Amino acid sequence: MAEKTIAEELAKEMKQTSVAEFFERNRHLLGFDSKIKAMLTCVKEIVDNGIDACEEMIYECKRKRKDYVLPEIHVKISKAGEDRYTIRVIDNGTGIVKEQIPHVFTRLLYGSKFHKKKQGRGQQGIGVSAAVLYSQLTTGKATHVVSKTGPDKPAYFYDLRIDTSKNRPEIVNEGVIERFKWDHGTQVELEILGTYLAKGEKSIYEYLRRTSIVNPHVRITFIDPEGKKVIFPRTSESVPKEAKSIKPHPYGIEVGDFIRMAATTKAKTALTFLTHDFSRVGPKVAKEILEKVGVNPRYKPSQITREQAVEIVRIMQNTKFMAPPLDCLSPIGEDALRKSLRTELDAEFVTTVSRSPSVYKGNPFLIEAAIAYGGSLPTDKQVKIIRFANKMPLQYDAGACAITETISNIDWRRYGLSQTGGRGIPVGPAIFLVHMASTWIPYTSEGKSAIAHYDAIMKEMRLALQDCARDLRRYLSRKHKALRQQQRTSTFIKYSEESIKALAELTGEKEEVIKEMFNKLIEAKTGGAPQISEPAAPKDEDFEEIDKFIKEEGEENE
Repeated sequence: MAEKTIAEELAKEMKQTSVAEFFERNRHLLGFDSKIKAMLTCVKEIVDNGIDACEEMIYECKRKRKDYVLPEIHVKISKAGEDRYTIRVIDNGTGIVKEQIPHVFTRLLYGSKFHKKKQGRGQQGIGVSAAVLYSQLTTGKATHVVSKTGPDKPAYFYDLRIDTSKNRPEIVNEGVIERFKWDHGTQVELEILGTYLAKGEKSIYEYLRRTSIVNPHVRITFIDPEGKKVIFPRTSESVPKEAKSIKPHPYGIEVGDFIRMAATTKAKTALTFLTHDFSRVGPKVAKEILEKVGVNPRYKPSQITREQAVEIVRIMQNTKFMAPPLDCLSPIGEDALRKSLRTELDAEFVTTVSRSPSVYKGNPFLIEAAIAYGGSLPTDKQVKIIRFANKMPLQYDAGACAITETISNIDWRRYGLSQTGGRGIPVGPAIFLVHMASTWIPYTSEGKSAIAHYDAIMKEMRLALQDCARDLRRYLSRKHKALRQQQRTSTFIKYSEESIKALAELTGEKEEVIKEMFNKLIEAKTGGAPQISEPAAPKDEDFEEIDKFIKEEGEENE
């Protein structure tokens, strides 16, 4: 008998790896590469799912013309041991039907959002199941889930683990509980190995605070490990418009996607496949494309060969189509964002802008930006940058994010902020906020911490920031002018006594008469009793660039 080759021996060791097993060994890809980040990631994934469920509940009630309640999120962190914490999150969203509960929380890449082209907080169906996986890895404890779908429905509970070899649920216990906090919603409770930060850029408190800023219709209650209760109140009763799911746009399609869609479509002909399964493709253009490739419009889509598919995709991406529908986006809105920032921040000036939607690779997106200035913000530190994607705070990997890169490449000196060499993060009493809303956020990793550097996206970010910066420049110019006037009035008042005496000697008039004239002049200039105290303001040299810019004729075309 012939001796087996090395290849044959190695072939015995080959086997398929489930997605759960892969992420079990590569949890850093999901945002679990440190105990601080792991705790934040777990809370983030559960809260994001909860807000999505709350909004879905409202939209469904609106469709059925029923009364609805605004979103409520309760987060509690409890100490469970040395570096061990229990996380409990409750929402008043739709709830999850009994049969789906085990799958939603234990199967990675399982969910309804991946195939929908509309703005949403989740994209891949990994987040909450990844948190369950991390809990299982670090403490071995099952995750406790309770869900109720209506006032007359029972509240079901499951204690769950993940069978990582199969990416399937392992049900430890299940049943019904008598009472739930609301008529509908979901409660998730898990124990993890983590590190709790009370405050700071990467703390849970800061994540919830920022979440409340861009979700002003949500009320968030937070109880920390010390038992301290913090409420982030809703600042708006208005619910964001619902994002509608759209079909793929020709500019964002690739050959593999096209072949897969052709094989699974319900369309009977190639012509109806192009017109019904793609956005903005009309019958006339679809027929012209098929004729150029030599495909009979009456052919079944499955009859399209790979070579024909390659050519169809090439022609589609070089054909002029209308931009995809924009009702798939649900922005925060300028007014809601401004009101929320004024509630959360002690700033003297706030400006916001919401750009018109644009498209990258066939994916609609929209950029919103805000600048808060002055107040109690520090004057000698770099401006604080707050980043968001689909209303979710991005708290890690700031240096790798397109938002940070865009801010660094703007010359902020001409807008009244200090900046060395016209590059880098400026210094001054300001906060920059940038939010990207899209049907598909191009994150740099599965951890969803930073936005990739697409030119079309960075261009819109730059324009949004410059819109806000021009408002800031105008505000600082008015403030600077008022300060100069106040300084001149102050100087006039300071030397008024000497001036009165000198004028009395020169004119022979009584000092009381001249003093009365001075008081009337001061009152006319100050609008009442003179206020000598000067408000905090940038130094004169800080305005050199701004003064120079204002003297230029018109504004640059940005």
